[in-house]
Amino acid sequence: MDLPTTFDIDIGTAITLGVILLLIIMSGFFSGSETALTAASKARLSQLARKGSGPAATVVALKEKSDSLIGAILIGNNIANILASALATSAMIALMGENGVAVATVVMTVLVVIFAEVLPKTYAINNPDKMALVVGPLIRALVFILTPFTWATRVIVGATLKLFGVSVAAGLGHDEREEELRGLIEMHADGGEEVEHERAMLRSILDLADVEVEEIMTHRGSVRMIDADAPIDELLAQVLESPFTRLPLYREDQDNIVGVLHVKALLRAIRAAKGMTPEAFDVMAIAAEPWFIPDTTTLLDQLQAFRERREHFAVVVDEYGSFMGVVTLEDILEEIVGDILDEHDVAVSGVRPQPDGSYVVEGSVTIRDLNREFEWDLPDEEASTIAGLVLYESRKIPEVGQEFSFHGFRFRILRRHRNQMTLLRMTPITEPGGG
Repeated sequence: MDLPTTFDIDIGTAITLGVILLLIIMSGFFSGSETALTAASKARLSQLARKGSGPAATVVALKEKSDSLIGAILIGNNIANILASALATSAMIALMGENGVAVATVVMTVLVVIFAEVLPKTYAINNPDKMALVVGPLIRALVFILTPFTWATRVIVGATLKLFGVSVAAGLGHDEREEELRGLIEMHADGGEEVEHERAMLRSILDLADVEVEEIMTHRGSVRMIDADAPIDELLAQVLESPFTRLPLYREDQDNIVGVLHVKALLRAIRAAKGMTPEAFDVMAIAAEPWFIPDTTTLLDQLQAFRERREHFAVVVDEYGSFMGVVTLEDILEEIVGDILDEHDVAVSGVRPQPDGSYVVEGSVTIRDLNREFEWDLPDEEASTIAGLVLYESRKIPEVGQEFSFHGFRFRILRRHRNQMTLLRMTPITEPGGG
């Protein structure tokens, strides 16, 4: 005698189960594709596209129309999930009666979560670029086919959100994009000293638009200048003593800059002036016109101006036209790549670490240099040098020996020349509540 069976599977039910399996696979494809195309690096794919990769170009084009991409994938994914669930419920009811609803719900939930969501998305998040290149052409066809549906969906969604006063304007502003770049730079913290140097360079590039030339210029007190009316022998002596190739020329008063002398032009003129008496030599005939720029010019604007004018040297003046200092193309490049020293440079950092953990710092050292070198976070909005910061915070001209505590440091004045602080000791405050 035959044993009774709980249920029988006919050919129609078997076909239905096969369709359900196919729909789950399709749902997994859509889920994985969404994750891969969203997580894929647009920068890397753009580089591949520039090298001639067709799939990479397809993915980049899809990412640029993210609303259509996400809409098409969601439509396809939901159709697959809903149809699979409906067929599974129908099949289970046919096989098991009313109990089939509960069984279909449990089974489909497990299958969809594991095989249509977690598994494909886990693979996609670990191989986003690779998977994006594979699924890109297929998804492009899907986006094209579902264009009318995605357009209608966007219209309905936009109208609904508008009723609640929600704007659907997409895209990031300039500030948001810059913050995104800064975040990406800070995310790559591993890799040792070489990677840290690259991170510092990238941060400096982003800072060019926020830093003014006043913060990096050579102050007038440190500028080598030459009197345009000096005898030729004295002028040559000053040029030979200077490590620079471009020197400002002044007359009577150092605020009255009348030209910029290039050493190479001077050598050519001397060679061409054989037989000429020293009194007849006119240095202004070979000097270039001085280029005056305001101290509020940003480094980015000045870098572009250097490129456009094909010049390397500018004279910085304040709002009253008074001479403040000079800035060169090399100064701006050093802000990006760090100090560039040649055989004529004198490598004086102005900072001497002490055995007790303090630092002896010259007053002219810039706050930006200290922050970059030691990864400090001293504010540079109100002052560009460490001496200027102490003046701003103390609200007075300190005496030698005075101490102040702010921004996590104790500052002690070691040396002062007239009203200028020339040497300070900075001691990090580590005790609780310090600063």
